[in-house]
Amino acid sequence: MPVSCQRVLIPLFGLGLLAGCQRQPTAETVSTTNPAVAVATPAIEVSSADLEGYLKAVSSDEFQGRKPFTAGEEKVTTYLADEFKKLGLQPGPNGSYFQDVPMVEITATPAPTIQIKGKGKSLTLNYKTDYVAFTQQEKPVVAVQNSPLVFAGYGVVAPEYGWDDYAGRDVRGKTVVVLVNDPGNAGADSTVFKGHAMTYYGRWTYKYEEAARHGAAGLLIVHDTKPAAYPWSVVQSGALGAKLRPQTPDKGASKCALEGWVTLDAAKRLFAAAGQNYDEAYAAANTKGFKARPLGLTLSTSIQNKLNRRVSKNVLAVLPGATRPGEYIIYSAHWDHFGIGKAINGDSIYNGAVDDGTGLAALLSIAKAFTQTPTKPGRTIVFLAVTGEEQGLLGSAYYAAHPLYPLAKTVADLNMDMLWPYGPMKDLTVIGYGQSELEEYARDAAKAQDRYILPDQNPETGMFYRSDHFSFAHVGVPSLYASGGFESREKGKDYVAQLRQNYTAQQYHKPQDQYDPQWDLRGITQDAQLYFMVGQRLASETTFPKWRATSEFKGARDKSLQE
Repeated sequence: MPVSCQRVLIPLFGLGLLAGCQRQPTAETVSTTNPAVAVATPAIEVSSADLEGYLKAVSSDEFQGRKPFTAGEEKVTTYLADEFKKLGLQPGPNGSYFQDVPMVEITATPAPTIQIKGKGKSLTLNYKTDYVAFTQQEKPVVAVQNSPLVFAGYGVVAPEYGWDDYAGRDVRGKTVVVLVNDPGNAGADSTVFKGHAMTYYGRWTYKYEEAARHGAAGLLIVHDTKPAAYPWSVVQSGALGAKLRPQTPDKGASKCALEGWVTLDAAKRLFAAAGQNYDEAYAAANTKGFKARPLGLTLSTSIQNKLNRRVSKNVLAVLPGATRPGEYIIYSAHWDHFGIGKAINGDSIYNGAVDDGTGLAALLSIAKAFTQTPTKPGRTIVFLAVTGEEQGLLGSAYYAAHPLYPLAKTVADLNMDMLWPYGPMKDLTVIGYGQSELEEYARDAAKAQDRYILPDQNPETGMFYRSDHFSFAHVGVPSLYASGGFESREKGKDYVAQLRQNYTAQQYHKPQDQYDPQWDLRGITQDAQLYFMVGQRLASETTFPKWRATSEFKGARDKSLQE
């Protein structure tokens, strides 16, 4: 039977299985579980045929790679809104299926070199081979002249870990050099931060933000392939071309003028010019109590910018709750990809079928399933397709900063990004495992599908901080990001590992990430069904899932519930 004819039919699991799991009620909720939760509900099916139709549509050449600020954006956002309307879903509170997201497109042309001087020596770093650079400051020209260089370890200020790489050092107007990842990644001591599992402090976005908070003129991250988990070529490709940034009232003036990366080899030459040994400095930076140190050198360079200010769009639709309409469950996926770009093997359309056509197809399929339930959900369900994920989670971050529904009343975000079209899986891999009680919801749903929970197999890569659920987690909303992706039910682990390796090498962020009629979509349908089950359960409850006591996001949630 063709994949398009397959359907997954799985009854909802007993909704009372977590009665003993403690969850934090709001002031308006009660601490007991709604008796209706324990009542079995009719089986609901998510259709592979529907999912395949949505996937073929959103990843087709017609949508031109779905890049913001292009005709592809207009096509895909119109398509999504039209599909939501066809399902009978309501628009957002502003009466529209769209949320405007103001952004600025910055096309940066860095100077051919960075000039390093001091201690009677000079050093030239060459663009692309030694460094890449960009800026969030919305100016035609951004220049950094004779800025003193400071080595600040990992560039981390983490009070909960007793770590402050900026302690006692004024870096205003200076250019800071920092290491990639976070202090826990380097050694065998699992008590340092979270050991090899990257924390938010290891994300390059955080490092730029922290340097800006300290008034630095610039920040350069030393690229090292192992702790970065990607080669220099990925840094290069990510830095080149036009970049989208959120519009800010100060036009980026509060950001560092210079943001960039240097290769490990360039960093070693830089430290040698400063009369210091890079390996010794690296070892010192991994010692608690490390103090930032001046390098005795200055940096000069510039960036020319072409600016284009426009408005992109998040797309959302709503299924109002029947009994608790003022409490919200969000399903999210990103609609954007890379548009039309450099041709590879004669193809220049970056279709983004897996990334994230699969998430969009699941989002629409789940929305359809909710509209077909004989009993409407108690809580309001929000289906949110966001812009700018590939540019740095811009659409979801904008929603989190400008929520259309109160964050304190938002029960959870259930995010779908890059679902694997390789058939049914035995595992459900939870990215960022150990963060919240949503994992228990996922575990019970997986059990109903005869699957097991698998923690993130590569926590050192920081995947929890690299998709749209993070924007919600960052403001305290419990978030789930999971999919089957490591053990095929029919062909085992090695089969999936090889396919994923091939995808990363040959298709990821390339025109070759396009729909394949040979794909087996039963696994994606299985994941969509699981997400539907989790949402149904959350919608039937009166309590809110909590963050774990050890989660860095618990404080944000506690604060929002008190406001």
